[in-house]
Amino acid sequence: MPHHLRFGLGPVLCLLAGLLALIAALPVSGAEAPREVPARLLPVPDTVSEQLAKFIGAPPNPTAHDEPATVQEWRALINSYNAEADKGARALWAALRLTVTPVTIAGVKCYRIVPSDMPLENASRTFVHVHGGAYVFFGGDAATGEAAMIAHASRTAVISVDYRMPPDHPYPAALDDSLAVWREVIRGRDPAKSALFGSSAGGGLAMAVVLRLKELGGPLPGVLFLGTPWADLTKTGDTYFANAEVDNSLVSYEGILEAAAKLYAAGRNLKDPLLSPLYGDLTGFPPAILVSGTRDLLLSLTVRTHRLLRGSGVEAELQVFEGMSHAQYLTAYPAPEALEAIGEVAAFFERYLAK
Repeated sequence: MPHHLRFGLGPVLCLLAGLLALIAALPVSGAEAPREVPARLLPVPDTVSEQLAKFIGAPPNPTAHDEPATVQEWRALINSYNAEADKGARALWAALRLTVTPVTIAGVKCYRIVPSDMPLENASRTFVHVHGGAYVFFGGDAATGEAAMIAHASRTAVISVDYRMPPDHPYPAALDDSLAVWREVIRGRDPAKSALFGSSAGGGLAMAVVLRLKELGGPLPGVLFLGTPWADLTKTGDTYFANAEVDNSLVSYEGILEAAAKLYAAGRNLKDPLLSPLYGDLTGFPPAILVSGTRDLLLSLTVRTHRLLRGSGVEAELQVFEGMSHAQYLTAYPAPEALEAIGEVAAFFERYLAK
């Protein structure tokens, strides 16, 4: 290097070091201030299948901002949601060649779902499903859709719990029913061959059941599937804000979701761990697989649950799918990505369940 260049670099480097030190010493003013994001078009990603793209490109749920004010308004909305989901569930039973039988277990309405190709060695397994629907929607036949997919993929019978729900039966009815069914079906069976699973409210409820079992000293499941779990009923978490109006299923916290949280809680503190399990002690939880999507309003809750499980010493696996809104691996089924998500759950169960 020429002598004059070597001489000139020293002052420049000193000046640069001084500037960096000055910047580091500056107060980070406004670091916690909200960021204003400019309005922009959000294209459907070209990195997903044509089948999933149709769901991603669908308009937002038109009733997401509704806030039913009376029992009559709630019942009308519940009936409208359930009618379509009932038909979808029954079509799925036929398409997947499942035998679905209504049963009563521990005084609770349930469905027993049996795949036609279940091998004999899977008969000793115990799978229990608690459905989603913000603790308000998808009772009756509608409760079985996710359970049918898992039964088919895992070639294992599933008990789907049709737990009681608001407006007639707020908390703790759903928890009491799910707990009662679990304790009854696991009686005399090997917990290491058992699974408890659900998505959305079902994921949060599955976590609450395990928290309650820990308190009671009951047998825990061998494995969990927590699909985009509604593990915090308060508006806490980045994607409640970042994915508002991006998720075309839930759309936003304000509206049905917030109203359902309050209806279910019936005046209780929403941060009670049996309502919002993210505020509970997750040590000792079974291995868990979690699934979400990049547009999911509850992506942050799924991530927070995953990190809390990992921090509590629990084996936990997180699967996040491109472009999916909340629980769209269920609504878009059998899109390739939906089949992949359900297949990941079945494979996780196979890895962690006792043979």
